Amino acid sequence: MAYEVKFSKKAEKAYKKLSADIRLRINKKINYLQATPRGKDTKKLVGHTNIYRTRVGSYRIVYEIEDDKLVVWILDVGSRGSIYTRSD
Repeated sequence: MAYEVKFSKKAEKAYKKLSADIRLRINKKINYLQATPRGKDTKKLVGHTNIYRTRVGSYRIVYEIEDDKLVVWILDVGSRGSIYTRSD
């Protein structure tokens, strides 16, 4: 039962700005999220219902899981230092 992965506009824009080697590493993690969206290195964000984050080195992927639709929405991608402080 694989989940479909979709990007928000903000996440897609941030993803495209990353270097090719980082994108490759993030793609591997996204493939992993399709099979197991709540993996062992996943943490739920405090104060949110269905929003999680996972690590890829010093980068983070913030995402939301819609279990009823089998969709993982990538909300943001970025370096550890800036991902939680960005605004829309």
